Amino acid sequence: MEPEDRYNASLTDEGHYRILLDAVPECAIYMMNTEGVVVSWNEGAQRLLGYETKEIVGENFSCFYASSDNQAELPRQSLAIASKERKFTGQCWQKRKNGTRFWAEIVIFPIRNPLGPLVGYAKITRDISEIRAVREALWRCEERFRLLVEGENTHGVYMLDPKGEISTWNSAAEQIHGYTADEIVGENFSRFYTEADRAAGLPKQMLETATKTGRHEKEGWRLRKNGTLIWTRVILDAIRDPDDNLIGFAEIVRDLSDDYGLPDDMREPAPASPMGE
Repeated sequence: MEPEDRYNASLTDEGHYRILLDAVPECAIYMMNTEGVVVSWNEGAQRLLGYETKEIVGENFSCFYASSDNQAELPRQSLAIASKERKFTGQCWQKRKNGTRFWAEIVIFPIRNPLGPLVGYAKITRDISEIRAVREALWRCEERFRLLVEGENTHGVYMLDPKGEISTWNSAAEQIHGYTADEIVGENFSRFYTEADRAAGLPKQMLETATKTGRHEKEGWRLRKNGTLIWTRVILDAIRDPDDNLIGFAEIVRDLSDDYGLPDDMREPAPASPMGE
């Protein structure tokens, strides 16, 4: 088509539609009839799935699905859901012309004429393989961290939000402080400090120092649930997202009372502070 003819065609409704479709190169956007046979194809579809228009128009869209998904009739079911609920959304593997596959986000809309009967479907496919890989990597890191924390039996390890409220709690923290996770998650970590330290603003100072420098280490007295005192070493690390925004803190606590040989008379019960103070 000559440039002038292409321009004239773009002035029609169909031309506007074609410009719109080809202006979204990162997505495969194509139309199907009521049986799922491809009837139109945009540049994004060619780029993502590898077929030229003449190769794929007239073929059923099930050719993009894995054999296991075809056996489970996923393509047919997705059309049925789209027709019934006016939209289908999902994620699954899609297959390119060269046989490689990618993890896709799929949206299917039914198309009806003004009188109501179904005349076909519009399908939008987006490659989200990188997003899925990042999510899986993050999940693996979180799972390894969880196993590491739960397997640690000498150091209390727990997470705090930016205000110092506890969001996770491992078994060693329960042994050191005496609180179960159900009792302490959601409470502020300042409850482990003596009344004098709280009055002096020590918990707040620790958060501020860790925020500024990335880490704060300190030894001192801490309160257990039963009111007794223990001598601990605390490491508080600031946790930031990729944009350098503070999202919380990781605190590691070790009870050094036995290491220092502190006599029992140095571990007298301290005045108990009520929950929430």
